[in-house]
Amino acid sequence: MDGWRGKRVLVTGGAGFLGSGLCHALAAEGARVVALDAMEPDGGANPLNLEGSNVMLVRGDIRDAELHSLCNGIDVLFNMAAQTSHMGGQRDPVSDIAINAVAQVRLIGVMREAAPKATVVHASTRQFYGRPQYLPVDEKHTVNPPDANGVSKWAGEQYWLLESRVHHRPVVSLRLTNCYGPRLRIKDAKQTFLGIWIRRVLEGEPFEVWGGEQLRDLTYLDDVTDAFLRAGLQAARPEVNGRVFNLGGPPPLSLKELAERLIAANGGQGSYVNKTFPADRAQIDIGSYAADDRAFRAATGWWPRVDVDEGLRRSLDWYRPRLAEYIA
Repeated sequence: MDGWRGKRVLVTGGAGFLGSGLCHALAAEGARVVALDAMEPDGGANPLNLEGSNVMLVRGDIRDAELHSLCNGIDVLFNMAAQTSHMGGQRDPVSDIAINAVAQVRLIGVMREAAPKATVVHASTRQFYGRPQYLPVDEKHTVNPPDANGVSKWAGEQYWLLESRVHHRPVVSLRLTNCYGPRLRIKDAKQTFLGIWIRRVLEGEPFEVWGGEQLRDLTYLDDVTDAFLRAGLQAARPEVNGRVFNLGGPPPLSLKELAERLIAANGGQGSYVNKTFPADRAQIDIGSYAADDRAFRAATGWWPRVDVDEGLRRSLDWYRPRLAEYIA
């Protein structure tokens, strides 16, 4: 994608699943990339994620790291750093909001001093829509966060949009749905349910499907990365600047259908057990969700190119030779 060669880029959360995928893509386009990551053991970060990228990894937490030198003179900030665990936010909302909101305000202040003209693309979530009132969900849908993590993520996004309105910085926020692909955390379900499904299938063990009728749309890593790159290059345009956009993917599937597609992508090898939702999870489950992302497609020309079957095959093929490293 033309336009990235020589750009100075900082990716917070750059050793995580989406952050590292973005780092690889940016470096391949000729950008000068620094990844900042706290490398929290319960998060998605993994030093293996940046292997072969020629990206500099700086270990640091946006809550207390020295940010001025990292932000000084950058052209673009891709803000991927976040606490994303739903149950983690419920258990420790103070830490959750410290990362997702307070640290965002700190980063905003540093950016005003060190990179006042830089573009910002913020990784947000569909989570704070809560249980949808209608499908597909567009950007005008009521915000009704189902859990503490949704509240903190909403606050963080709003601080960045305020920065755009008040200080006229080019800012775009992308509200993501279920993203998957290479470098996803698969050792457990702390990042997403699909991670542990992939592990179990590759290990030849049954995985659990809770409920099963809920609809979910998924976006493959390459399509997510393409969306962020487009947003970064087009953020200053009036139809993009200061806006939030939903990001979806191919048509939604029920969890049961997704489970069957995953097994099929593994050559028909695998099985699952259908279970009712655990009580603590059921209280914050949003039911079915599907994104209406027509606004982002119209504004940027983006569209998802990888369908679910192909994305699942690519994911399984990527993990097979690396399984031991990613479940350690």
